Amino acid sequence: MPSRSALLSQRSLIAALLLLLACGFLATSLISYFASRSAIRDGIVNTELPLTSDTVYSEIQKDLIRPVLIASMMAQDTFLRDWVLAGEQDTARITRFLGEVVGKQDIFTSFFVSERSLTYYQAKGVLKQVRADSWRDAWYFRLRQMKSPYEINVDVDMANQDSLTVFINYRVLDYQQRFIGAAGVGLSVDAVVKLIDTYQRRYQRSVFFIDAEGKVILTGSDGGPHGLKGGEPLAENADLRGLLAQRPVPSQGSHEYKDSQGHSHFLNVRHLPELDWYLLVDKREGGALDRIRQSLYLNLAICAMITLVVLSLLNGMLRRHHLSTEALATLDTLTGLPNRRSFDLLAAQALLAAQRDNAPLVALLIDLDHFKVLNDTHGHLAGDEVLRQFANVLQGSLRQSDVLCRWGGEEFVVLLREVQGRQAIDVAEKIRRRTEQLTFSHDQRALRLTASIGLSALQPGDSLHTLLSRADRALYRAKQAGRNRVCSEATEPTHE
Repeated sequence: MPSRSALLSQRSLIAALLLLLACGFLATSLISYFASRSAIRDGIVNTELPLTSDTVYSEIQKDLIRPVLIASMMAQDTFLRDWVLAGEQDTARITRFLGEVVGKQDIFTSFFVSERSLTYYQAKGVLKQVRADSWRDAWYFRLRQMKSPYEINVDVDMANQDSLTVFINYRVLDYQQRFIGAAGVGLSVDAVVKLIDTYQRRYQRSVFFIDAEGKVILTGSDGGPHGLKGGEPLAENADLRGLLAQRPVPSQGSHEYKDSQGHSHFLNVRHLPELDWYLLVDKREGGALDRIRQSLYLNLAICAMITLVVLSLLNGMLRRHHLSTEALATLDTLTGLPNRRSFDLLAAQALLAAQRDNAPLVALLIDLDHFKVLNDTHGHLAGDEVLRQFANVLQGSLRQSDVLCRWGGEEFVVLLREVQGRQAIDVAEKIRRRTEQLTFSHDQRALRLTASIGLSALQPGDSLHTLLSRADRALYRAKQAGRNRVCSEATEPTHE
């Protein structure tokens, strides 16, 4: 764990950085305020509009980050991946999962598309089969070839009467990082329109979005400046046509133009690479003098918000650093397996899940036979190498859902989930046979070892201690019966 002095030093550094950041923001805002008094037009073009555009862009990113995080958690959810890898059985389970995402996360829609069956699942059930030759499904085959983990796009939602929807499409990978489908969520475009209305009221400017072809994609509920409506190309608007200069979209940056009534306007254009859209912020010159002071307050508020965001990010980075330091303390340095400290947590979770779901759980206590003799004969370095190789044998014999840790010395413990009876004995026998058949090696010397295994199944009312105690007694019986065998709490030792 980090020392108290180290924590104080980190906090002092954060305080100093935040102070410098706050001072820089404050100085920038004051300079902008005094410069605006002497050069209003220059301030609007070079300060106000770009700042508003940046702020709206930041808020758009902020408002999209929650759905992106939800889609990321869906893509990494073990239930979803296990359900797919198990053959997509019982469709009601996946639809219930997607329905809970919609209900609990207040999302417009959620979905999953399987790479194996090309089935499109959503909260109401199976929607369809995606096809490479369908324009509606082009997004899926595009996502399948992408290297980035997700994309954001606007498309119609077939599951909701072709409502225009902002989709976050996330790649789903299995435990070997192979593509097995796409999961994600969608936000109603109506909700985004409400956000635009909020931005326009807050900043007293017109905010709208166009695509790379110059067609208006989204505006506020009352439309954009000069009566712009969704789907209308800028080239057809007489007030904005002069800005295009043989291009479908005005160049990025700030522009000044006059409308058909002679009023001066300032326009800022910014590209949004996540959507391949352009954000346009339009301001009419009139009334700018009355808003200079308000602009100063707005700048200070933005600076405070950014300072708070930086503080939150720095605090999060420190927390992750502390957590990673703690994680190192939970691994066995020799084998890389979880140690007893982390096993207590993993085992408690497995026990709780088994008792809650009335599912089987089996404990294996494994001990390498005559390991002390090997250490005394060949040295501790040889013993360490054998332990590392034996850990690989265990990892190769178990599923990823099973719990494995080094218990201490030459002892290892395994919790087998969803396994009972003969299946558990077969797993234990597989470990025993592989150990017996494997030639361990150290310093070009061949070493042979065997393993004794005690087995115990979870019973009603068991605690982790009682479960492992029975496995320990079974291991003792296996040792007494001659080693190199599997012994359960209720059977005679087996040695095939």
